[in-house]
Amino acid sequence: MKPAPLAILLAIVLIGICGPTAAHGDEDHGQDKVPPAARATPGAAPIASTPRIGAGDAAQRLADGSLFVPKAVQRQLGLRTHMAKITDVPTTVEFNGKVIADPNAGGRVQASQSGRIEAGLHGLPTLGQKVSKGQVLAYLRPVTSSIERGNSAAQLADLEYQLAIAERKEKRYAQLEGALPQSAIEAAHLELKALKKRRAAVGASINAAEALLAPASGMISAANAVVGQVVEIKEVLFEVVDPARLAVEALAYDPALVTDIASASAAVSGGALELQFVGGGRQLREQAIPLLFRVKTSNTALAVGQPLKVIAQSSRTSKGAAVPQAALVKTGAGEMAVWIHADAERFVLRKVRSRAVDASTVVLTSGVADGERVVTQGAGLLAQVR
Repeated sequence: MKPAPLAILLAIVLIGICGPTAAHGDEDHGQDKVPPAARATPGAAPIASTPRIGAGDAAQRLADGSLFVPKAVQRQLGLRTHMAKITDVPTTVEFNGKVIADPNAGGRVQASQSGRIEAGLHGLPTLGQKVSKGQVLAYLRPVTSSIERGNSAAQLADLEYQLAIAERKEKRYAQLEGALPQSAIEAAHLELKALKKRRAAVGASINAAEALLAPASGMISAANAVVGQVVEIKEVLFEVVDPARLAVEALAYDPALVTDIASASAAVSGGALELQFVGGGRQLREQAIPLLFRVKTSNTALAVGQPLKVIAQSSRTSKGAAVPQAALVKTGAGEMAVWIHADAERFVLRKVRSRAVDASTVVLTSGVADGERVVTQGAGLLAQVR
């Protein structure tokens, strides 16, 4: 009867080791690996799908039309914002204008008569060449018909004949000094002197070339002459402009604006012009009053005749928030709008009304509240987020 206790002992050991394992069989244990916080509570509403904030997330458009832009993406896009502040800003008016040369710092070289162009000592001036006042640009040799040349030659021959007689007369009177009145001797001398001047003037008019001189110091902006070219009277051959002294001429259709301009500026490609108002005319040109502005500072190259839009500020003011011009974007309907930085990673498109203050600044008259942050750099990139 001794083997019985041993068999019982072995059976107890096998039940303790294998019994719990066999109780679950092939059941799935994946749910035991889910963290408690992520398990759905019975009867609770499902969790909404929201963008997960992270360095690797991309910007996306939310259901309400706003944008979710993570901080990392904001740095990649180079976004910059400006706090809108409602203040009194000057009212402005826009004029269509063009760049002109300062009449005191440039000029035109025109042909005073019909003639043929001849080069100077250093050749004809080229575009962009710097010249100084009084410098010889070219020579104009008069072109006359055969009849005119014959008449001039006959006149010169007649003067030569009269001059020979006058010289002999002056010598004979000088020998008779004391026997003739002194007044007769002086008259013969003056007659000889006058005939010499007439002969020199007529001879120079036949073959001499006229020197074309630069009217002012500056740069050749237009050259319409070549060697051997025959030009007519009043034809423009060269134009000289001083690039450092340019002006802007604009047209105003309201005479009251002439006396209400405080400052002005103009937007050009690559920069802006700061203008100084000089004055306005009192005679209509193209049913408008011409206004003259002097260019004070310029960070870009200008060309005479270049069209531009002049933004003039008056002494009157109105309420609005001044922001850079780059903050404005256009919606799909063509309306003006700005991006508002609503939250740390959320941006909202807001339709606004605006008007220009100067060449680089606009004032928002509606659509923006005081203290809101407006995107001023990279606003155009936000519209591409989908």
